[in-house]
Amino acid sequence: MEPSTRDRIESLINSNNIMVFMKGTKLMPQCGFSNNVVQILNSLGMSFETFDVLSDMDIREEIKNFSNWPTIPQVYVKGEFIGGSDILIEMYNSGELREKLEIALAS
Repeated sequence: MEPSTRDRIESLINSNNIMVFMKGTKLMPQCGFSNNVVQILNSLGMSFETFDVLSDMDIREEIKNFSNWPTIPQVYVKGEFIGGSDILIEMYNSGELREKLEIALAS
């Protein structure tokens, strides 16, 4: 991975309690999976930041290597990779996501 791209990814993740790499923005998601993540986080009343991978092809490709996860969106909480849309849906439905976010953001 090119160091400058990796540094940019790490900076985005470390500068935000909840960081979502997605297609589009939280105000204008550009795919259904990204929209699912935005709707879940909004329904939990969570403050989060997004990065539109469609605006930067280097980050779009390198985020997959960074996390060792092949798909977008990707959600990070306090620097920890949580997963993508399917995992967030499962965690939301079980109640695990709210609990994990509340604990992470309280510390």
